Amino acid sequence: MATNGITGDNHRHGAVKSRTQVKNPKIGLYVKRDSDSGRFMDVKTSGGKFKGVTDKSK
Repeated sequence: MATNGITGDNHRHGAVKSRTQVKNPKIGLYVKRDSDSGRFMDVKTSGGKFKGVTDKSK
């Protein structure tokens, strides 16, 4: 069984809860959204995916 390491070591362990990301087909960039309210939060302008956020593009 895997462990998540030491708490308080300033690292994220696992995915960020209550957030998802989807790829916008028009601009080709990933958009982060809040799962609770459904609002879009941020666009990843440097390309690629957000780290630690669940991908719902599939």
